[in-house]
Amino acid sequence: MSGPREYWLDRSENVSKIYRGLWLFGLALLAVDLALHKHEDFAFAAWFGFYCLFGFFACVVLVLVAKRLRGVLMRAEDYYER
Repeated sequence: MSGPREYWLDRSENVSKIYRGLWLFGLALLAVDLALHKHEDFAFAAWFGFYCLFGFFACVVLVLVAKRLRGVLMRAEDYYER
């Protein structure tokens, strides 16, 4: 019997390729933002990279809120055994 199976994401060079690819994809989408003419209802929504920054900060806020919410909702490890 052989050793434990190694998956393609277990290799650090593959993870680095995905990381770089996501950065390139995000930068390409940001570059497309230059070419598009926007018809927005609010002036700030037409700023360059607004939705990129909005999405980033929204994710950061969600993570921070989830960390605080975990402290409120977390139960003891043996909660259901009692």
